[in-house]
Amino acid sequence: MISITQKGDFSKTSKYLKKLKEQRFYEHLEDYAKLGVEALKEATPVDTGKTAASWDYEITVDGKHAEIVWTNSNVVDGWANVAIMLQYGHGTGTGGYVKGRDYINPAMSSVFEKMVEELWAEVVALE
Repeated sequence: MISITQKGDFSKTSKYLKKLKEQRFYEHLEDYAKLGVEALKEATPVDTGKTAASWDYEITVDGKHAEIVWTNSNVVDGWANVAIMLQYGHGTGTGGYVKGRDYINPAMSSVFEKMVEELWAEVVALE
C-alpha cells in the first residue's frame, strides 16, 4: 500500500502563478519583430537590394497566444517569393538549378536567443 501525506499549502506557488499570469510578455513583441526584420535585412543576399528591403512583420495577439510572422513582399510573377527561393534554391528558366543558401535560420537564431533570454529573465524576476 502507498500513502502520500502533504504539509502546508500551495499559497506561494499560487501567488507566483498569479503574478506570472499578470505579466504582459506580448508588450515586447514589437521590439523583437523589428529586431528580426533588421537581422533578416542584414543577412539577405544582395543583388538589387529589393529582397532585403522587402522584409516586414505581422503581430497577432489573441487572448493568451501571441505570434510574430516575418514576411517578405518581393514576389516574382505573382507567386515566386524571392526570399524563399534564395533560402531553398530554385530552378531557372533554362533548365538549370540555383542552390539555396541558408541565411534566414542563422539570422533569426540570435533574435530567438535574445527573446528567450530576456523573457526568461522577466519570469525569474517574479520570484
